[in-house]
Amino acid sequence: MSTTVHVSQSLGDRLAAEAARRGLTVDELSAELLAAGLGQPGGSANPRRHLAFAGAGASGSSRGAEQADDLLAEGFGRD
Repeated sequence: MSTTVHVSQSLGDRLAAEAARRGLTVDELSAELLAAGLGQPGGSANPRRHLAFAGAGASGSSRGAEQADDLLAEGFGRD
């Protein structure tokens, strides 16, 4: 089957760059991405998910819950 997809110039540039990086044609990469996105045969069995919220609550501290008593004894949250 053949189809035409119209995308913005910037998306087309990104698609072409990614296809080149993978050693594929733009058509091959487009078909692969569509199959993966639609959950069709030929798509990746485990598509990579982007979890935008991952790390949202990260404190940046290396101290964990096992040190909670120490943190509270030091006056956690006081300036």
